[in-house]
Amino acid sequence: MFRQDLKADFEALLPGQTTEAGATRRTALKAALGVGYAAAALPVMAQTSIRTPADGLVTGEVTYEVGGFKVPAYRAAPEGRFGLPVVLVLSEVFGVHEYIADTARRFARAGYLAIAPELFARQGEPTEYGELARLMAEVVDQVPDAQVMADLDGAVKWAGANGGDVRKLGVTGFCWGGRLAWLYAAHNPDVKAGVAWYGRLVGESSPLTPKHPLDIAGRLHGPVLGLYAGDDPSIPLDTVAKMKAALAVGNAASRASQFVVYPDAPHAFHADYRPSYDKAAAEDGWQRALAWFRQHGVA
Repeated sequence: MFRQDLKADFEALLPGQTTEAGATRRTALKAALGVGYAAAALPVMAQTSIRTPADGLVTGEVTYEVGGFKVPAYRAAPEGRFGLPVVLVLSEVFGVHEYIADTARRFARAGYLAIAPELFARQGEPTEYGELARLMAEVVDQVPDAQVMADLDGAVKWAGANGGDVRKLGVTGFCWGGRLAWLYAAHNPDVKAGVAWYGRLVGESSPLTPKHPLDIAGRLHGPVLGLYAGDDPSIPLDTVAKMKAALAVGNAASRASQFVVYPDAPHAFHADYRPSYDKAAAEDGWQRALAWFRQHGVA
């Protein structure tokens, strides 16, 4: 049975469309993420409503090597500046498409070097799938957490060699990436702060996903701000309550972590290319995220 958080994401992205591969109602949109970067194939409705200009920024594809594999990533940073705070931007299950790239540009406009690694690159291209079962079985469920942690470590190393100050390191993620933002805050001692947008908090242990945020709640290296939705059946509020309780008895960074729950917002309320977008919650969450990073030394 599919995880409900990812099922909700997929159905919100593809409303009313057939789930057969090669479905005729799927329309490829060319999302220009930089020279040579793979374009995202998305439904015609999935166009970002927010378009952040790239003037004054350095943007586009970069690659870095992890274990002999060249990981592609989208990066955005203020042009001509060095010693920048670094923010890792972790995508939803749909990978690095124009919405994620635009989010990176928003961080760049706020003074950050933002890097969004394509964490599915070894397993496949999520935007080529029109069927949830195949996407989950062939791509998402094949990605080990250990691989993600290593790829994020590689992104940090690349950022440090390319204008970033990794002493000012933050991580943020959305849905699938929100869960991993929690995990990375417990993995890398250099993380100063994290922001997790409606990421799953509990789950069953498996060889590829041995631990979940609740399991590592007490040993974060940097405090995490959880931005969650009250109208989200895929992430019950009782799991938020469990996470709060686990954080409260953890180390200093764990105890400093906080949650904000938007009572009437749905899952994926920040995703401005989908019907789930809630402008008020998204804008408030964005300002809170920037303030959180500033408060905890990622600025």
